[in-house]
Amino acid sequence: MGDLLGELAGDLTKLMRQELELAKLEMKEEATKAGKAAGMLAGAGVAGHMALVFISLTVMWALGNVMNLAWAALIVTVLWAIAAAVLGSAGRKKLKQVNPKPEQTIDTLKEDAQWARTLNN
Repeated sequence: MGDLLGELAGDLTKLMRQELELAKLEMKEEATKAGKAAGMLAGAGVAGHMALVFISLTVMWALGNVMNLAWAALIVTVLWAIAAAVLGSAGRKKLKQVNPKPEQTIDTLKEDAQWARTLNN
């Protein structure tokens, strides 16, 4: 009986270590997703800023040849505001896909607890 209990305790210890390793792997995957989404948002910000500076001036001056320069500047500003909204929305959508909770680990821990309960009965 003592050997059986010792083996059971060893198996439970091994199982808990495996569950911990699984949780670490899941968390790493989710952190990678979050990092990629954050990188996309940062890249969108930098690209948007550079494009805003150079393209905006070009378009504004081109439009300034056919209308008042102030109206041309307003049109360019509105166009970039729309672009910023689209990029921000796409980044937010990516961040919503990140799940920080290790679902697979939680499920297997519930199964392990159920299994342990059936052994005690």
